[in-house]
Formats: sequence, structure tokens, C-alpha cells
Amino acid sequence: MTQPPRLGRFPLGLDQVQPAGRTGPLTAQTVLRPQRPLQHLAKDAARKVVPSGLGLDSQPVRLRMVQRLRAEGFHHDAVLSAFATVQRHLFVDTALATQAYEDTSLPIGLEQTISKPSVVARMLALAFEGEGARARGHLGCVLEIGTGCGYQTALLSHLSKSVVSIERLKGLYDKARENLMPWRGADIRLVHGDGRLGHAPRAPFDTIVSAAGGEDVPQLWLDQLAEGGRLIAPAAHPLRGGQSLCVVDRSGQGYSQTWLDAVNFVPLKSGRS
Repeated sequence: MTQPPRLGRFPLGLDQVQPAGRTGPLTAQTVLRPQRPLQHLAKDAARKVVPSGLGLDSQPVRLRMVQRLRAEGFHHDAVLSAFATVQRHLFVDTALATQAYEDTSLPIGLEQTISKPSVVARMLALAFEGEGARARGHLGCVLEIGTGCGYQTALLSHLSKSVVSIERLKGLYDKARENLMPWRGADIRLVHGDGRLGHAPRAPFDTIVSAAGGEDVPQLWLDQLAEGGRLIAPAAHPLRGGQSLCVVDRSGQGYSQTWLDAVNFVPLKSGRS
């Protein structure tokens, strides 16, 4: 089985408290050192083992998913390359691993789901159509609302300069932290917090992507969107009702809003738990 990619020079940033008895800044060694007893780590490793003979760790399996996406009209090379690289089956429970590369959403616990590959590809492709991303050739500094299991976060790490990802549910935050620890990313920071508030300490963001849909697009997200930036989020359509993808672009003249496909995302909620 192919080993997960080694950590790059940049540590995975985790907004968390210091380990007991330790002071000073969190270094890469501090962040990545397992804090759980060895017997629990063994159980975690066992849960991640995909049944043998399925070939899910092979690139051809992911390439078949990419070919389906291309056949459906997705042609952005950087997005397709990220899909070909990130092993989606490592982000879902072992019992669902055989479905990892189908175009279907899957449960990840706590009444949340990992979105269909085609839906994720649609949102990332839309992000690249923004003025700033076209000029840069990448998504710049990204704010992701709703980390979930961390799969989209891993994709974004291949497409951007940095990623701040916010998850309100502690159980999923912990799961994403575990899933993403071995993942090589230029700059990934996980935050356990209220996604509706955005993340002012790292603002402004060139790209904002939400994996949860609310009644509106929070004003704080708009405030934290950089000039030339683009925001993609599901929200309640003001005329036809139900969720639709909302795209907001910010320029020197203000904001412009476009409504696109009808979608069905988990609800965007305030607070954290």
C-alpha cells in the first residue's frame, strides 16, 4: 500500500491549547507528536486499514474518478490534478471505502457528510474562475467553512497558498486533525470555532468556500473577502427558495452576486460544540 505523503517543510498549523506541562510556541514536533496512549493509536491505525485486494490506494482508481469528472465537463487541470492526488478513501470510514471514488456523498458522523466529488469539483472550478485566481494561477489565501473530515481541505492545499479551515463540531475537528496530520500542505490551519464568524486574524482571504448552507451569506465573510477575491457558498435563494450556489466577487466598486445550481448541503449553524 502506498504510504501517505511525507510532511513538507511547513508544519500543519492547529489552533489548540498547549499540551499539559508545556510552554512556548507550538513547533512542528510539538504539533505532530501523538498525545494518545499507544493502544489507542493502534486502534486508530486498525480503523484506517482498507480491506486488502481493493486497490483503492492505486492511482488508476483515482484517475477513473478524474476521467468521469472530465467527461462531465470539468476541465481545469489544477483541480483535476488535485483529485488525482488526494486519496479520498483515507478520509472516510473503512466500511465505506469501496464507495469512496463513486460520485456520491457519504456520512462522516455527527449527521454530516462528505460531498460528492462532482459537487466539490464544481465549487473549486468556480473558485478558479474568479478574477484574482485567474491572475495568480492559484486560489491564494483560502478560508474554508466546514472542515468535515478534511478531504476538501487536502484538495485546497494543492490549489492555494494557505488554508484556514473552521469546524464547529469538536468530533469532526478531531477527525480532520487526525486525517490531515500526515498530509503535506504549504500552510494549513485548523480552527475549532464558529464558521459564521469567519477568521479575522488571517483575513483578508482571496477565496472563501463554504461546505454548509445558511439562510444568507454572513456579512463577516463578505468583510473578510479580499478585493479581487471570490466567495462560493450554498445559501437560500431569495426568489425560488431552497439552497443554491451563491458566488460573490469583490472589486474596488463593491460586491457582485451570482446565483447558480440548486444544491443540498448540510445546514450552516452558529456556535460550536
